[in-house]
Amino acid sequence: MHESPDISLVIPAWNEAQRLPRLLDSVEAARARFAASGGRVEVIVADNGSTDATAALAAARGCTVVPVAKRCIASARNGGAAVARAPVLAFVDADSVVHPDVFVAIAAAMARPRTLGGASRVTMERWSIGIALSFALMVPLVWATGFDTGVVFWRRADFEALGGYDETRMLAEDVDFLWRLRRLGRQRRQRLVRLQGVPTTTSARKFDTYGDWHWFTQVPRLAWHLLRGKRAAEGFARKYWYEGR
Repeated sequence: MHESPDISLVIPAWNEAQRLPRLLDSVEAARARFAASGGRVEVIVADNGSTDATAALAAARGCTVVPVAKRCIASARNGGAAVARAPVLAFVDADSVVHPDVFVAIAAAMARPRTLGGASRVTMERWSIGIALSFALMVPLVWATGFDTGVVFWRRADFEALGGYDETRMLAEDVDFLWRLRRLGRQRRQRLVRLQGVPTTTSARKFDTYGDWHWFTQVPRLAWHLLRGKRAAEGFARKYWYEGR
């Protein structure tokens, strides 16, 4: 019987054979750093219907591979979380690179009773004026809500109590979950934290595809589709987040 892990890392993935190895290399480095202090991490890849070598590659690297048929990021995350064994549950996107000390930092944060969960923060793999200004658009929202991204984490018991991510949502499922989690934390006087010094690097592939300034046209379009109703917003989400590659 394998020893129980301290952290379960869930990686939702769809056709990520090109970028997943880079993430797994960084995860292995972070696991080794965490193992030096006696910590253990299990890595779960939730394969969301990939047609490339994503699942085989993940299995060959020793990951637990969970097939998730419904093409929805919320479903992929929930599918991976369903087999997690650790008391702390973490998620990261497959086109990311994690910091070598991220698991050490997560464990230290979650050892504090007042910590509800949190995020590692994020930085971009490349920068330009357009990307920097697009990034800056999000800063006021992060400050106002306390929500951040990168490697996100919380207690598995809380995730299960809240029913996980809402699989009826094609977008903003992470924001919806964080609102529910924060309400739970307020009842217990717990808070979300933003880890310092362990940023997750994320790819610029949306900017590579649509242009470094595309957020300044896409965000107003998204707002317009949201005003038109759920069906219109989901149509936008499918085209922007779920199609391609």
